[in-house]
Amino acid sequence: MAKRQNREPHPADLANEPVSGEATSRAHIEATFNDSHLLGPLFGQFDQNLVAIENRLGVYISARGNHIKIEGDSEAIARARDVLTGLYNRLEKGQEIDAGAVEALISMSSEPTLDGIIRKEVSEAPTVMIRTRKKTIVPRSATQLPYMQALARDDIIFALGPAGTGKTYLAVAQAVAQLITGSVDRLILSRPAVEAGENLGFLPGDMKDKVDPYLRPLYDALYDTLPAEQVERRIASGEIEIAPLAFMRGRTLANAFVILDEAQNTTQAQIKMFLTRFGLNSRMVICGDPKQVDLPRSQISGLQDAVDRLDGVEGISAIRFNSGDVVRHPIVSRIVDAYEGPDAHR
Repeated sequence: MAKRQNREPHPADLANEPVSGEATSRAHIEATFNDSHLLGPLFGQFDQNLVAIENRLGVYISARGNHIKIEGDSEAIARARDVLTGLYNRLEKGQEIDAGAVEALISMSSEPTLDGIIRKEVSEAPTVMIRTRKKTIVPRSATQLPYMQALARDDIIFALGPAGTGKTYLAVAQAVAQLITGSVDRLILSRPAVEAGENLGFLPGDMKDKVDPYLRPLYDALYDTLPAEQVERRIASGEIEIAPLAFMRGRTLANAFVILDEAQNTTQAQIKMFLTRFGLNSRMVICGDPKQVDLPRSQISGLQDAVDRLDGVEGISAIRFNSGDVVRHPIVSRIVDAYEGPDAHR
């Protein structure tokens, strides 16, 4: 494996190394490594993890033998130390890391450390996780942690925020985990992509064919957490059900994990109807971005209205994501900021 000059395979424990240099000038951190077997995944193939940290934080990282040195602005090197420590601790716990995990920790480290104290959500291996057939999922942003806790605890969870923050993906993962363990009997996925029955008629095929294009993000999450043959088998048996929102009327959804995606495009009447389908031993997750409403201007989105009405009700929680929680490519976060910032209405 090709390595950059002066970098050798020895991972480090960076937790207690001091930051040297002036607070506002170039500085450096020096540290030693503990477990040489973890260096490969820590640094990444061709040092891609180190390169990502250097490029995002504007630091320079070099290693020789069992010694590492990070140079740059004092706040940036503190963040780089947190990220490397967090990656190392995750590897120690047997958790896999990839480019997405590196980017997530870089984003989570955005608050600078004070007096060398490392932020726990960055530096420590997460204790909250979702286990599915294909992978174990851990929080990748500061807000994902309380969201995953709410998914395991509350009856009804509202997840509000921009695209790319993991709202729907984590909800599907939690639903799959509960389906696997048998704590629920079925998973029901819905979306108000088709608002009226007559619109369905313009699309070819049966009901599944008509609805599938609108539920693609939910399918993507399913196939990422379950083997393909299990997804198809569970859909065929009815354990996983895909249903347009309009078809929920009159039903009671018991022993089920129910996910409503793109809920910002529900009317007040629709979301009231959906919420009142709640049955015994069930859990509901309502995902949406209140800033991306596609309803006619004369209609009020039911999502924010429901969140406001149900604020403080026992068993119901609302988790709010922002652009800093975007876990896709870093440019997505910058795009969200550009569209939602002070000049958003130009």
